Amino acid sequence: MQEPYFLDIPHVDLLQWFARGSLKQNLPRAIRLWVWLRSLYGESRERLLLEDGFTYAQWRDNFFLPSHPKDESIPQSHDINCNCAKSTAEWLFSPKYGVSEDEWKHTLITHVEMIAKELDKILQQRLFGVTRRTLQGDLQILVDLGWLVYINHQYYRVREFPFYPVNNSEEKNQGKLLVYENFLQEDLSAIAQNHSDKINGIQRFFVHLDYVIPKSTIDAVDNCQWELKEIWTKNPVPPVELTYSSAKVGGNINCVIFPVCIYYFQRAVYLCGYGESPDRTTNWYNFRLDHIQAMTPLKRNHDKIPENLQQRYQNNNLPNPDEIAIALDQAWGFDFYLPPRLMILRFDADYDERYIKNSNRHSTFRRIEYEQIESIICQYTKDSQQIKAFLDICKKRSSHDAYYQVMYRHKDNGIIMRLRAWGGKCEVLFPLDLRRIRTAEIAAELKLYHT
Repeated sequence: MQEPYFLDIPHVDLLQWFARGSLKQNLPRAIRLWVWLRSLYGESRERLLLEDGFTYAQWRDNFFLPSHPKDESIPQSHDINCNCAKSTAEWLFSPKYGVSEDEWKHTLITHVEMIAKELDKILQQRLFGVTRRTLQGDLQILVDLGWLVYINHQYYRVREFPFYPVNNSEEKNQGKLLVYENFLQEDLSAIAQNHSDKINGIQRFFVHLDYVIPKSTIDAVDNCQWELKEIWTKNPVPPVELTYSSAKVGGNINCVIFPVCIYYFQRAVYLCGYGESPDRTTNWYNFRLDHIQAMTPLKRNHDKIPENLQQRYQNNNLPNPDEIAIALDQAWGFDFYLPPRLMILRFDADYDERYIKNSNRHSTFRRIEYEQIESIICQYTKDSQQIKAFLDICKKRSSHDAYYQVMYRHKDNGIIMRLRAWGGKCEVLFPLDLRRIRTAEIAAELKLYHT
């Protein structure tokens, strides 16, 4: 079989793949891994003359000058011709690679939201001015990623490269399509596909997301997503133990779960997991990624695994994203594991005409006639006291207003926030306990403005 060649330039998608998490945090290592591969699989003039299996010491003696230090410390500048003396910029923008410096910088700064001064500082640093331990760590990453095989203390080149991001338009377009398919709203997916590229050199399509995760935790969130991506390559996918900072229980708590999938929802990124919830009241839970303090994969027979998850492993019926999608369609609210309940809302007629009518809130959110309300409630509950209390309220309301029914997830915080946003234009008629919650909130808010 013909030897494979790695001739790729260090485009941002490739570096992001090498970073295995936050590219901003791991940029020097990602660029160094690219140089490693050029030295191992590049064209003849840059490929090192190494036996097929080689040791770190043999690579070091071929890559650096004989005067390069062999101890454990960071090498001092000893010869301007040694590879340890070259800056990151010298590696990246060498004429033999044909990388446009201005274009590469602009793309990277846009991708990682890094200011130019930060990037310039990294580019001026010596890329291989690092310890032996760091370089051996690079080798281990190449083994983990499938670029090398490690047997009996020696490294062997592979005959077939692992999958990695290549830099051509066809692959990029395929990647875009995969992203667009993940938009749950079909119309938004179509918009993204039709308008993602520039038109006459001008970008016309933008997505602005309210993202409340603080910048101080963005690197940790990126690393968490990379860890999950690695875990999901295993077969079967192992359970994980999370150390989770829970607002609900008020502190850190450990939860053993099966990690199912990631959702972006209402300003944050969540891991949907099955097993233990922080308050131990549900099997499923949405864990905010920026609240995950640590994540440790476990053996599938570990004694920490809760019984409900053990049974799913034993029955070869592991939780999957389809279960979540079905539950989300059954009732309004992202906390899909909470009990579904009927809600009846009243809107001011003018407000309904302007903002609610013909809007898509949920598949179960639909307008009802004033005359239908009593029969809907009687079908839903047999509690005569609730029915009477509800009908007494309705009798005082106008038949000309707009009434809606929806199945919702009771105690879902996103639903509460939506009701707060509608404010005085929306009245919760049913259920009565949710109505009482809104009454108490409004009274407390009113009190603030009267003091």
